[in-house]
Amino acid sequence: MIRSPRILVLSTMLGLTLFAGAVHFGFAESQPSDGVENIKTGAVVAQAQTPKALPQSKTEMQLSFAPLVKQTANAVVNVYAEKTVQNRSPLADDPFFEQFFGQRMPNRSEKQSSLGSGVIVGKNGIVVTNNHVIADADDIKIALADGREFESTVMLKDERLDLAVLKIKSDGPFDTIPLGDSDAVEVGDLVLAIGNPFGVGQTVTSGIVSALARNQVISGDFGFFIQTDAAINPGNSGGGLIDMNGQLIGINTAIFSRGGGSNGVGFAIPANLVKVFVASAEGGNGSFTRPFIGASFEPVTSEVADALGLDRARGALVSSVIEGGPAEKAGMKPGQVITAVNGIPVEHPDALGYRLTTVGIGHVAKVTVIDNGKNRDIELTLAEAPETSPRDERLIEGRTPFSGAVVGNLSPRLADELHMSTASQGVVITQINRGSPAARVGFQPKDIIIAVNGTPIDKSTTLEAIAKDNPSLWRVEIERDGQRIRQFFR
Repeated sequence: MIRSPRILVLSTMLGLTLFAGAVHFGFAESQPSDGVENIKTGAVVAQAQTPKALPQSKTEMQLSFAPLVKQTANAVVNVYAEKTVQNRSPLADDPFFEQFFGQRMPNRSEKQSSLGSGVIVGKNGIVVTNNHVIADADDIKIALADGREFESTVMLKDERLDLAVLKIKSDGPFDTIPLGDSDAVEVGDLVLAIGNPFGVGQTVTSGIVSALARNQVISGDFGFFIQTDAAINPGNSGGGLIDMNGQLIGINTAIFSRGGGSNGVGFAIPANLVKVFVASAEGGNGSFTRPFIGASFEPVTSEVADALGLDRARGALVSSVIEGGPAEKAGMKPGQVITAVNGIPVEHPDALGYRLTTVGIGHVAKVTVIDNGKNRDIELTLAEAPETSPRDERLIEGRTPFSGAVVGNLSPRLADELHMSTASQGVVITQINRGSPAARVGFQPKDIIIAVNGTPIDKSTTLEAIAKDNPSLWRVEIERDGQRIRQFFR
């Protein structure tokens, strides 16, 4: 997707500030014409006309979305999330304050609130919303369209997919919106967006599906969105994108905006992914697991397409394959291009990840690849990422720059949990205690420790042993975001 540098991808979560502005309505009216006059020559150019007619009955004049809104609006809710934030006092570490008053200045805490939307998809009170609406929240309330409010609990959330499933603390029954088939959606379909923009109350907007399979929309490694021009604004996050059958085809998530308001470019997470996520929550899973492929992929650029003799720059190019992984067992090789999953075209690597995720772990996907200019199908068994070696996580202590860091042995399972490449190997920092020496010297979670004082770090126990030796000089080599960094500490 080509974007102007000025255009920002904004999450549509509302903070505490509300906005007011003028509302403008514009109607374009066209007059019948037999042709268009050429300004330069004065000639009349013939133009194809679509037959138009005035409404012929009272019924035709009263066509409205109102019945569809009545059918669905009660299942769209407001989500109020509240969290406690510690504000660090500038005098907290002031030695003069401690000397004269005999105590440290305490940090102050305050509550922050955010407002978003959600959709009830289960009569027992299961609600789908965005993760960013409820991230780090201590208390989450659900407000129904009829004014009732309920406490709720988080069943499952995932930062990468920006999805969360909540459970209303009541047996219900509640009105619901059925989950539709987002693969049946086509560009040009009419849709409604329902949510609570800017906190003004439940609002319905209409539009069409503008595009499908959009990627590079938000930060993270998920990129497969439905694009719509139905107005989506801050506060709409987690609300529903509804088709003309009254089915939920997407969860409204993000907008492209210059000033924070709707510019007619909004994005929704497809319902077929929501189905898999809700099923995982109902299954009692503490985290959402995506299939382990055992391969990495790159976009097919026009240069790659020309080199491989492809007629178009679409698909996912296999760049590497992990030995013994599902991809290798299925016969996948570097240089092949994946063009479809179960007969559905794959536009880019993000689309491939989406398709395999919606197929689900434990199933077999029929993957179409181009190999030496010929199409062939291979069967790919979808499984969880394996823990090929025990992670053996350890907290490093003592007089060492790593003090306060938790390290573990990388495996595809741990790498997936940390949102890293499943091909990563070595010893990785999984967590850093706040205010610890490791935090102060600048180490970060997901740093891979390559070597210390010339000794390769192959296991977490190796690093722990070096830390106990307490050398006077620390020569450290780490890998961060694919780059090698060398540091010295005393």
